[in-house]
Amino acid sequence: QVQLVESGGGLVQAGESLRLSCVASGRTIDNGAMGWFRRAPGKEREFVAGITWSGGSTYYADSAKGRFKISRDNVKKTLYLQMNGLKPDDTAVYYCSSAKTLEIITTPGDYDYWGQGTQVTVSS
Repeated sequence: QVQLVESGGGLVQAGESLRLSCVASGRTIDNGAMGWFRRAPGKEREFVAGITWSGGSTYYADSAKGRFKISRDNVKKTLYLQMNGLKPDDTAVYYCSSAKTLEIITTPGDYDYWGQGTQVTVSS
């Protein structure tokens, strides 16, 4: 019932920036938290950043703190991830996710809907 579509990925050099977007459509979840996850080659899907419905509370993985910023526009039904100072270790497929809970969730199994991902590749 909910569709999430990510965009904004690409190939960049270390130190550059990207802004990922995730547009929700269909029967979206009201008041639910959202998050960004990523899956690097050969790695498990890991939490990157989460945000509450109001945007008043955010939480970041240690790897993202100080470099990434998550935000959302509930009118446009869009989630964003501004990524600055990208590193080669940031190379991964980035996924947008939506939860039914009001609280920020850091485990992928607790999210209800997922996008298909957008590739981010950071070269040295």
